[in-house]
Amino acid sequence: MKTKSKAKTKPVKFHSISRRIVTQFCIFTLVLSAVYGMFCFLLLYNLEDAFIERDVQQEAKYLASGYQKTQQWPAVRNSSMNLYFSKESLPDDLRLQFNQEPQQKEFYGAEGRHYHLVRLPEHANVYLVAEVSQMLLVRPIRDGVLTFLLISGVILAFIAFVIAWLLGRKTARPLKQLADLVDGVAPENIPETFAHQYPNNEIGILARTLEHTMQRINQALEREKCFTRDVSHELRTPVAIIKNALELYQGGNKTSAEDVNNIFGRIADASMQMEQTVTTLLALAREEQTSVKKESLALLPMIEQSIIDHSHLLEGKPVEVHLDDSCNTKVFAQQGMLKVLLDNLLSNAFQYTDSGEVIVSVIDGQLTIEDTGPGIEQGISENVMEPRVKGSKSTGYGFGLSIVKRLCEHQGWLLSVVSGQGTRISVSFN
Repeated sequence: MKTKSKAKTKPVKFHSISRRIVTQFCIFTLVLSAVYGMFCFLLLYNLEDAFIERDVQQEAKYLASGYQKTQQWPAVRNSSMNLYFSKESLPDDLRLQFNQEPQQKEFYGAEGRHYHLVRLPEHANVYLVAEVSQMLLVRPIRDGVLTFLLISGVILAFIAFVIAWLLGRKTARPLKQLADLVDGVAPENIPETFAHQYPNNEIGILARTLEHTMQRINQALEREKCFTRDVSHELRTPVAIIKNALELYQGGNKTSAEDVNNIFGRIADASMQMEQTVTTLLALAREEQTSVKKESLALLPMIEQSIIDHSHLLEGKPVEVHLDDSCNTKVFAQQGMLKVLLDNLLSNAFQYTDSGEVIVSVIDGQLTIEDTGPGIEQGISENVMEPRVKGSKSTGYGFGLSIVKRLCEHQGWLLSVVSGQGTRISVSFN
């Protein structure tokens, strides 16, 4: 019998930024306090030695000056100092250390004695020795000074802890707010603009980056929704053409070879249209611009082909199509994008015009398609995203215009819609 073992994932330990700030700030304060305390302690030692050394040097100069004048050594003025005329006459606890380190000036003697030794200039074997244990101020209170520095360091560490805790809370608060804003929230529910409420520092940079990322995600989701909707709309016509052609072929007992060729031609054209439409919609669904280069295209043949492709929408309708000679021009565009644009505009015009005419022309460099259909309500025509409504009858006009609008935005074309009794749609390719 086989048993499945489940791999146990080790939980990721949470590292609080606020706690790290407090810890590192306290460690920094303790280290700085220790270094500063040691510096102060050494400074006190050096100052004390400097004062004692100054007194000894002054006394040595006095003695040397007196000897130079009288050729006799004057009496030492300071009771803590003595004059010795050989190394052997030095105090025992001093002589042993001096023999080992003759260049040293400061020596520690027995029973807490402390010596400062100066060799008189021009007198090699004459030594002035000061026993200064009674003059010392810092060394006797060394333990007290160390205790004071230790207590001061603890107090400073506590103050640093309080400051770091307040600073950590202030620093981490906007980060926590930002995390709460984006954590577990659907991208479409996040406010479009939220970075302005954060300070202009690294947190603000992070907030602006997240805001830009969320906007791109929302745009991607919107493109996906539009792609799904447009696919269902744009592929309906070619699928219907293929289905009708197959039904005609399967139901026709006396279908001639010419009719068969026409049927398969319609299927091939519809399949090509489907492929082109899917390619265009995928290009619209992608964030980056399509890599297909624009080229100079003859507009008239493409309009004629689109009219032929959608002529079945006019069957049984008293509608005339007028193709103006001004359409015999060239435009700089991508062929696939232009084909979908023409197919959408003409199919909508043919489908929702029950009688009258559809006029295709180029006026002032703009492709214009006019129809005598029921028109689009004013608010809807401004939005160009809602279905055409006349009375209680919804015609669904806006789905085609939706992809047309996005297509124009994608290609940098200018789209304008004017609707009243009929609809006039213009596209500028400049």
